[in-house]
Amino acid sequence: MIDLRSDTVTKPTPEMLQAMTMAEVGDDVFAGDPTVNAFQEKVAARFGMEAGLFVPSGTMSNQLGIKVLTEPGDEILIDEKGHIFNYETGATPFLSGVQIQTVHGERGKIRPEMLQNRSRGEFDWEPVTKVICIENSTNKGGGVCYTEEELKAIKDFADEENLRVHVDGARIWNAIVASGVKASYFGEIADTISVCFSKGLGAPVGSMLLGSEEMIRKARRYRKMWGGGMRQVGLLAAAAEYALDNHWKHMEQDHKNARMVAEVIAGLDDFKVDLNVLETNILMFDTITHTAAEVLEILDKEGVAMIPFGPNTIRATFHFQVSREEVEEVISILKNNFH
Repeated sequence: MIDLRSDTVTKPTPEMLQAMTMAEVGDDVFAGDPTVNAFQEKVAARFGMEAGLFVPSGTMSNQLGIKVLTEPGDEILIDEKGHIFNYETGATPFLSGVQIQTVHGERGKIRPEMLQNRSRGEFDWEPVTKVICIENSTNKGGGVCYTEEELKAIKDFADEENLRVHVDGARIWNAIVASGVKASYFGEIADTISVCFSKGLGAPVGSMLLGSEEMIRKARRYRKMWGGGMRQVGLLAAAAEYALDNHWKHMEQDHKNARMVAEVIAGLDDFKVDLNVLETNILMFDTITHTAAEVLEILDKEGVAMIPFGPNTIRATFHFQVSREEVEEVISILKNNFH
């Protein structure tokens, strides 16, 4: 099976497993695991942030970011396609007592003009708007990225409105490769950043929240409260660090593989794809003569797995464990089964 359902389906490499077995570990609940401590400092420094906190998932990292930036009764602004709004099981109001106000953006991205007159809190009966949440790259938006100019515009608007900025960087490593925006620049525009190691980088588990030392101290307490206190977590941190040091270099090829398949799809009458917005490893395309479910059933029988993103929309996500030969096989299957 050629699995293009997500870049989370990667499996640890033998070298990664070796790095895990060699990790020096301790009890992280006592802040005594040297491997995770060093890794947190390393990633925080790369993004120009004061501190980092390793957590089990991107959802926990996002929710911790919101938690330390808000109080119950507050509100966040986010694109209507944002992961925090769509795919985190309603965690924001449940865990933080915070309301979500969605914004109709463009392929998952928002611009300051879309946020005009959205801030609230002047009157007693309004929630207090506190945070702008942006996702980079966008998942539901098709893997598009913010430019440095767009990020600066968001930051300038946030400063004018006395708002904070949280970056959901589940695929920020892809975004850095595709956009050329340096990791350290995100530290200049964001109050908190969530970065993930278990997607395109290929670690088996793990994300990290980045922020000020004060925010990370608060987040650490909430992580424990939410069941995320981990013991010899250096085993997982070692896998994440190996992935960051050795697999990031493959992402440019992942992006090229996505475009190779997209260009073939663009030539088939059964499908529609916008090549102008394909920036990273996420390929979104629409079905014309079949439903998404029908296309996926055909592909499944041919040994290719993708996922539906709507009645007539399909997502294919590329990662470093999809070889060039498998990409060519996917292309052949598409050509042989569709017109």
